[in-house]
Amino acid sequence: MCELETAVLLHDVPQHDLKTGDVGAVVHSYDEGKAFEVEFVTAEGKTVAVLTLTESDVRPFRGSEILHVRDLAPA
Repeated sequence: MCELETAVLLHDVPQHDLKTGDVGAVVHSYDEGKAFEVEFVTAEGKTVAVLTLTESDVRPFRGSEILHVRDLAPA
């Protein structure tokens, strides 16, 4: 995945209340795409988390998919 590409989370990250299928943006790519900094934000643009993830943690968003909305649990 490239920087600014949309990424889909492949597993829950409970410590940040992120769920499988949550969508983030790749803000940096490491080691020729083996790891990524991915930012997850609310609809208002508030950063929920910026995580270093591997290619087994996220995948590219596919054009045939539809976004879904859910409330973020209070911290």
